[in-house]
Amino acid sequence: MVLNQYIKELKKIRMLSREEEEALWYEYKEKDNLDSRCQIIEHYQPLVFKIAMSWRVDEVTIMDMIQEGTVGLIESVEHYDHQRGVAFSLYALQRIRGRMLNYMEREGKRGVASIDSPLSGENDITLGDILVDGRVGVSNQAEHNYLVEQVKNAMDRLPMNEQAVLSGVFLEDREPKQLAESLDMSISHIYRLQKQGIRRVRGMLSKFMQHW
Repeated sequence: MVLNQYIKELKKIRMLSREEEEALWYEYKEKDNLDSRCQIIEHYQPLVFKIAMSWRVDEVTIMDMIQEGTVGLIESVEHYDHQRGVAFSLYALQRIRGRMLNYMEREGKRGVASIDSPLSGENDITLGDILVDGRVGVSNQAEHNYLVEQVKNAMDRLPMNEQAVLSGVFLEDREPKQLAESLDMSISHIYRLQKQGIRRVRGMLSKFMQHW
């Protein structure tokens, strides 16, 4: 399926209310209703698309990444415990993204987020700001990639909520309002988690930056 056709199919997906989604989870997890399982997977397919589109790659690679991300989505649906009170989008995000990253690494195509990508919201924090210190210069692409990789590694060590928020705003370029809705949080809580996550990342990178 070419990308344009895939996008057309995405537009046909009707978003579910919280009550409808909870009913589907109950039917699938408690009654093994496979039709409900299929509806959940379809409902969250736009999340796979949004994560895939955070990379600037060709259409063929994007479709491969969407396929990999869909596998991650299916795995997440199968392993998710609907009774634990954790938003599914939060639970699934890292598995989907992890599948895509593994694919990019296998194919030697792994991209990196721009260190100058602005944060959508009330301020202009960028990935570079997370690293702090204007004296840090990236003199060539190799250094640029290495520097961003250190940020990503630090982000992967964050608590799940903070990791999801920073991934959403920095790596997926999602609006805070949209992120708040998908994670079932208030916008103020999104900003609070963002600040906490940035503070933790700065702490983890402090020794690294001293020797950069």
